[in-house]
Amino acid sequence: MLKVLIPTIMLFPTIWLSSPKWLWTTTTAHSLLIALISLTWFKWTSETGWVSSNTYMATDPLSTPLLVLTCWLLPLMILASQNHINPEPINRQRLYITLLTSLQTFLIMAFGATEIIMFYIMFEATLIPTLIIITRWGNQTERLNAGTYFLFYTLAGSLPLLVALLLLQNTTGTLSMLILQYSQPMVLNSWGHKIWWAGCLIAFLVKMPLYGVHLWLPKAHVEAPVAGSMVLAAVLLKLGGYGMMRMMVMLDPLSKELAYPFIILALWGIIMTGSICLRQTDLKSLIAYSSVSHMGLVAGGILIQTPWGFTGAIILMIAHGLVSSALFCLANTAYERTHSRTMMLARGLQMIFPLTAAWWFIANLANLALPPLPNLMGEIMIITTLFNWSPWTLALTGTGTLITAGYSLYMFLMTQRGPTPHHIKGLPPFHTREHLLMVLHLIPVILLITKPELMWGWCH
Repeated sequence: MLKVLIPTIMLFPTIWLSSPKWLWTTTTAHSLLIALISLTWFKWTSETGWVSSNTYMATDPLSTPLLVLTCWLLPLMILASQNHINPEPINRQRLYITLLTSLQTFLIMAFGATEIIMFYIMFEATLIPTLIIITRWGNQTERLNAGTYFLFYTLAGSLPLLVALLLLQNTTGTLSMLILQYSQPMVLNSWGHKIWWAGCLIAFLVKMPLYGVHLWLPKAHVEAPVAGSMVLAAVLLKLGGYGMMRMMVMLDPLSKELAYPFIILALWGIIMTGSICLRQTDLKSLIAYSSVSHMGLVAGGILIQTPWGFTGAIILMIAHGLVSSALFCLANTAYERTHSRTMMLARGLQMIFPLTAAWWFIANLANLALPPLPNLMGEIMIITTLFNWSPWTLALTGTGTLITAGYSLYMFLMTQRGPTPHHIKGLPPFHTREHLLMVLHLIPVILLITKPELMWGWCH
């Protein structure tokens, strides 16, 4: 654990002490090295399921893929933000990279924590760098509004969780994930227990986000700079799913009745947000709403509480993290050239950027879950689980899959195909840096097909 955490903390002096000329090079190289070291977590040696460096930090098959995804994303975020942060004063550039690094530090400690209260503190701590990134480097005038939405939705959701955790500590005497799975199941029968059950989950459902409390997400995504969008889509939404999987172990007897409304909301959200995507004009907004739709499927898979549902949820979270991040990078490269996120204004890009059109094509196909990509594997596992639980869910999930294919095709056709307007004929060409960024996003997705056991979680 520390072999990744200590180099990440040592990134801070690297950022503030390296010379201005080499700032981006050194930080990218350093963070890429951390990402490569983090791959060693996949080498599984323990029999018990947990590999711990001390009592408070440990990895297990559920948190390992998410930890590696977190580490993998930092160099990609630094690569993606280079172009639009470069003109700023050097201290602001340093502050920006510092915020991204602090986000990675908090996330490693959140995913690696064995104490639930430490997970909670780190879960809340990730709000601060994200908020600063959105409100300071966001694109439009709406960014303060978006930051407020983001902060208050998440805070309002997670305060009941704190009370619920204190209550749990009081009842069981421990909040360690290692011990809680062996402790006596709580006898839950009164109204207060039902409220406690909801308090435990609502924080994570808001973070995921569940349809109905999802309004902060499109706002935050549209206003955030590219690195903010990438880390939101790829890792911060996964905190919600990860937290739900950890808490579900203790909520057992009540979940059978109480999960119904949340599953219904999640499945209805897949269709609703999908249909919202069909009539979006703003590129980033479309990708943000598609994230809500995919996360609805994940929430359904976790709330069903079967091994297949959990496995499908982890696989879909990892695959969606990489693909969604790639789509935000592509949207940003188009925005940096045309200075507009409206899809109508940037048509026919395939004629001038053919290789980028190939990246768009692959990322879109991955987003609509084309076989044999891991997105399809996750979706099919969750859909099978849901169908097994109640055949009626097939109507909702099936419609959702159709709509996903519809808006992905619409996004590709609107941005890449059609006649190229005269006002975008003279755009600057794509850099090697941007092609490298796309390769580093899509290669892991393609390689994960060959060895999906890495992200199966507990279901070996």
